[in-house]
Amino acid sequence: MSHTAHIPSHRKPRQRASKSALRAGVAGGFLSTIAVAGAAGPAQAEPVTQTIEMPTITDGLSTAVAASAQATQQVALDLETQASEDAAAEKAAKAAKKAHAEAVRKAEAKKKAEAAAKAEAEAEERAERASRTSERTTLSASSDSGSSASAPSSSSNSSNVSGSAASIVAFAKAQVGDAYVSGGTGPNAWDCSGLVQAAYRTAGIDLPRVSQSQSTAGTQVSLDNLQPGDILYWGGAGSAYHVAIYVGGGEFVGAQNSSTGTVQRSMDYDRPTGAVRVL
Repeated sequence: MSHTAHIPSHRKPRQRASKSALRAGVAGGFLSTIAVAGAAGPAQAEPVTQTIEMPTITDGLSTAVAASAQATQQVALDLETQASEDAAAEKAAKAAKKAHAEAVRKAEAKKKAEAAAKAEAEAEERAERASRTSERTTLSASSDSGSSASAPSSSSNSSNVSGSAASIVAFAKAQVGDAYVSGGTGPNAWDCSGLVQAAYRTAGIDLPRVSQSQSTAGTQVSLDNLQPGDILYWGGAGSAYHVAIYVGGGEFVGAQNSSTGTVQRSMDYDRPTGAVRVL
């Protein structure tokens, strides 16, 4: 065989052609898929020319939150107002209750004080009577004539009174019914020596203020020789604890005590210890 004869090559054939064919097949298949998908879509699709905005809830939510906060605040304010009103009402009720209790307490205390004052005045009057009785008994025992127990002479009847004595007696009688007040000097309340002093002032005579001094302001006279206008006293001369004015007819006018006030009484009601004549 000629050396130029064609000898088949033992090299592997190139794969360029097969790869090209494969690539061409894949590309064709992809393009076919696109074509099929395009054929399956709407034939008359229109291009999108505008966008659609989604609705927002921001403004509505803010309004709802604000309204809820305002409602909560109003409820809190209403509760606070109600609490203040309830507290004020409770305070007023307590104050009224306390005031009522205080008024009741004062009324009861006043009632008790009045009862105590009345009891004290009655006890004072009983004590005065007992003391005067004891004083009279002592003086009577030491008296020779016992004139302190005799009745005044008929010449001392108040119908025969004239001059300064008449003025003193008239003034004393005009005060009958007035109240007795310790330290009282009129015009509507007296104590015993205050009444005697005021009566003598109508006759232009100034007497000492207290009963001890009034019991020695003139001449001592016996109780069986009294004249209207004489000063009667209970206790010792210079230490008398009570005085009155003899008005004639065996009677006297005096500011006795807080229970009886100013009275006109018979000397037998509470006989005096002695008497003094100033006129």
